[in-house]
Amino acid sequence: MKKQLMKGNEAIVKSAILAGCRAFYGYPITPASEIAEAAAEFMPKTGGVYVQAESEVAAINMLYGGASAGVRVMTASSGPGISLMQEGISYMAGAELPCVIADITRAGPGLGNIGAEQGDYHQVVKGGGHGNYRTIVLAPHSVQEMADLTALAFELADCYRNPVVLMADGFIGQMMEPVEFPQSATPTHLPEWAVAGTAASRGNLINSLSLDFDELEKHIQKLEAKYKLAEQRETRAEEWMTGDAEIVLVGYGIVGRILKAVTAEARAAGLKVGVLRPITLYPFPKVQFQRLAFNARLFVVVEMSNGQMLEDVKLALNGSRPVEFLNRMGGNVPSHEEVLRFVQELARREGLEQKTPDRKTAEEERMANV
Repeated sequence: MKKQLMKGNEAIVKSAILAGCRAFYGYPITPASEIAEAAAEFMPKTGGVYVQAESEVAAINMLYGGASAGVRVMTASSGPGISLMQEGISYMAGAELPCVIADITRAGPGLGNIGAEQGDYHQVVKGGGHGNYRTIVLAPHSVQEMADLTALAFELADCYRNPVVLMADGFIGQMMEPVEFPQSATPTHLPEWAVAGTAASRGNLINSLSLDFDELEKHIQKLEAKYKLAEQRETRAEEWMTGDAEIVLVGYGIVGRILKAVTAEARAAGLKVGVLRPITLYPFPKVQFQRLAFNARLFVVVEMSNGQMLEDVKLALNGSRPVEFLNRMGGNVPSHEEVLRFVQELARREGLEQKTPDRKTAEEERMANV
């Protein structure tokens, strides 16, 4: 299949269909509206269902019904809509129902504005609904990853029978890049636990209610064991030029791309800088942080929020290395120039002298720019 130029939001829908998704229930909201638009166009063409719900509350409960019938289902929204879905997400986690939720994040709190931000981290990664549950959270940093991680999200949702959130900032949802899709689609199948209206599934029950305290405790322990297994098996992160890095820059989504540009300039100036980009926000890639801490002098977290992922980075490092923080909020995005200045000032403060860049490398870079 040839590469196609498209928005990240459209890539989600096409990848979902190839991954076997046959039902989309949602309510449009900027900057995620193109997902609903694309689902309305393409879902019916593939024998699927698109329903524009009367609200985000209705949409998430439609997912509950569709998933109970064994159908691969998804929805999409942004911060205010995801807030309204929290009770339904808790219900689906409690009932062990797989689904995929795309959160194309915007600035808050409240209505905020439509600028890209990363302020949904706490409500998505920590679980914004009630009870003891988690959602697996994937954070793409390109349109190609919007497609790839959507396909992965459906596999993880089915494997762990749990909601999976694709959390992408508004920039990734709105930008256009070439995307390559798989040559073949994932075949659909009916899970044995589904309530399918057949004689074989008559005894199946989808429920999150347990009035017996001990039974509910056992069920929560079962869920917890499932999350611990995901923490062992499913952590993902990208490392970029970290082999000899003394300063490790940390960011996800669009910030991860900015940090790569900063690293290239810092390296050209003789600073040993690298990037660690979390791809799974839950489970968080703690092991990668702990391994890099053996050689790195310090870590720099850059976020488009008030420091929500910062807490997880500090927990992962457990005081083994200092952690610095740079952020923008309200729809503002840190430029690579201000991040570079911040890194250079830290390097001077820490006595990390700039090394003379390799002449051959510098010459190659000049030729590449020509």
